[in-house]
Order: sequence, then C-alpha cells, then structure tokens
Amino acid sequence: MRSVHYTAHNDIALLETGLAFFPALIAAIDAAQYDIYFETYIFADDATGRSVADALCRAGQRGVKVRVVTDWWGTGHAQSTRLGIAFAAANVRFRAFNAWFKRGVARTHRKIVVVDREVAFVGGINVNDDWFCDYDPGKRLPAPRWDFAVQVRGPLVAAIHHEMQTQWARVGHLGLMKRIGLFREMRKDQSLEGDKPMQAAFVVRDSLRNRHTIQRAYLHAIGHAKKSVLLVNPYFAPGHKFRKALAIAAERGVEVKLLIGVGEIKLQDMVARSFYPKLLDSGVEVYEYRKTQLHAKVAVVDDDWSTVGSSNCDGLSLFLNQEANVVVKDHEFARSMREHIRRGIADGVMICREDFEHVGWVRRSGYEVAYFFYKMAMRIFAIGYA
Repeated sequence: MRSVHYTAHNDIALLETGLAFFPALIAAIDAAQYDIYFETYIFADDATGRSVADALCRAGQRGVKVRVVTDWWGTGHAQSTRLGIAFAAANVRFRAFNAWFKRGVARTHRKIVVVDREVAFVGGINVNDDWFCDYDPGKRLPAPRWDFAVQVRGPLVAAIHHEMQTQWARVGHLGLMKRIGLFREMRKDQSLEGDKPMQAAFVVRDSLRNRHTIQRAYLHAIGHAKKSVLLVNPYFAPGHKFRKALAIAAERGVEVKLLIGVGEIKLQDMVARSFYPKLLDSGVEVYEYRKTQLHAKVAVVDDDWSTVGSSNCDGLSLFLNQEANVVVKDHEFARSMREHIRRGIADGVMICREDFEHVGWVRRSGYEVAYFFYKMAMRIFAIGYA
C-alpha cells in the first residue's frame, strides 16, 4: 500500500463551522493581489453565497486573476447561470463541472481555495448558510451546521495550487499533454519529504491517477493505529475493506469510536445502521450526532495523525466523486482535533448492541434491503466499491 508523502514546515489552522471559515476566507480573498483558484460543490444563492461571490467579484474588478469551478449538480443550473453572469461582469472566469452530466454521474465534491499561492483552504464546508439544512434550505437548524476546514500556509500550498491548475485545465478541456504536465508538476512538489513539524499532505481522489488515494490513507492509518481511532462522518457507508479495518483495530484493543450524522436522508440512515451490529460486536463504539446537521469529514488516529476534507466514508466519495483531504502529522493539531471530536461525541447518542435486540424484524429487514440496493447502485456507478 503506497504511503502518503508529507511536506514539512507548514502552518495549518483548524476552522470550525462557517462562523470561523467564511471570515477567514473573505479576508484572504480581499487581500489577494495576483490570483485565486476557487472550487466548491455547493455555491448557494443566499446571504453567505452572495458575500463570497461579492468578494470574488471585488478581486476580479481590481485585476486579480480569479478562476471559479462549481459542481453543476450541487450548485444547480439556475444558480450556475446567475453566477456566470455576475462573474463575467466582474472579470471572473467561471466554469461548471460536468454540466448536463456529459461525463456520466461524476461530481466534484471538493472544497478548495488557493490565494496568491500563499494560503489555501481545504475542507468540507460548502458556500451556504450554516443555519439552514443542505437538503431542506427552508429548514432552520437548531445550531450551526457542524463542519471543519483548514487554512494552510507553507510548502503544501504549492501542491494544492498545482492541483487547482490541473482541475481548471480538466474542466476547460485543455490538451492532454498540458494536463499530464500539470500532474507531473504536482506530484514532484508533493513528494518532498520533511522531518520537522508541521508535516502535512494533500490527498485527492479522482478517476485518473488517484482512484483509491484517500481510502488508502485512511486504511494505512487505521491499520497502524496503536491506541485510538476517532472518526466523524455524516454519510457512513464504506466498503468491506474499510469496515473490516475498523473491526480489526477494535479487536486488537484499539479504541475505535465512530460519530455518524443522522436525520438528513432516511435511506442513508438505514444503510449506516445496517453496519452497526457487526461493528458493535467487534468492539467499535458507535454514536449518532443529532444536535444539528453533521457535515464534518474528520478523523484522528493515535496522537499525531489527523485528516480534514471533503471525503465522506461512502461509495460516492471513496469511488466516484472528486474529493480532497489534508492529512496532518502533528501532535498539537491532533490534540485540538481530538478535543473537537470528543465534544461532538459527548453531544451524540451512544448506540448499544441491545438496541438492535428490540428492533422489529420489519425494521431490521429494512436496513438490509436498504444496504442491498445501495450496494447494487454503488457497483454500477462507483466501480471498486466492495
């Protein structure tokens, strides 16, 4: 299994929810002097979306080279059209990923920004209001959507910038030779090794060179865990290898705790719950987060390995979507991430094996049927799900 390559001497700050993320993002955009690459899945037509769009337009109007990519499905055709018109008027270049599904069902689910090749943002936070549900925009949440991003400064920014160049070329249908050159450039920068804090790696999933990169990063960390694995994810439906890795870690005495988001998509909840009995029997602790919408995709393994990004632990993210995570090897960052996760677990509801003893056969059968159809769909659309 190929290991992740780290660069040293990075400065990485953890940003919790849009309350911390958007002020930092807009400040960086407003300070830009040269260029901005911006990519997101959802770019909503709400107050938050308009504030970010206005900042990008201001940058374009003062001569900064601004390039924006949104997912056509996640952002929507009507909103993509509105953004295109507003950005064109402000000298901002805009492209929608996979409009009208011309490339099949693939989506860019990434949330990445690079400003002046000096500062980057990577995480799970879409450009939309923290106080309203993703799947029901009219439903106000009881607390801000729980999610994370990181602000990155240091050598790792070069790798992120090169990946954004590659994406802009890919979406713009530039020639194959140029795309290959950009990939080679990114790989060259990312392979630099370092032996001093803060070490970090930028890990992407696509259907070209990086089909299994994010899953391999997770499996390598879980497989080498000695003390603990704390994993937070809103859409938990990984393949057999991932579930087996968690179970084996628990069986050898590692503390394994999963915090899973529920309450958004009933079918997704049923699929996730179909895995609970076997995970619980192996010693994995499972918690459901019900305080507000959980959208975070984060994990901490032992004392020094952490990841923050856009990748869910499901077939879509691990085998189909384009995703991006930052992996950090640093004790202080891991300690901070662990504190956030443990607070989230404290807000969650612990699932006990006995809970499933009292579930009627109709509901148990429903879980299994939901998983069966999910597995069939993933085998069709996300080749490699197992």
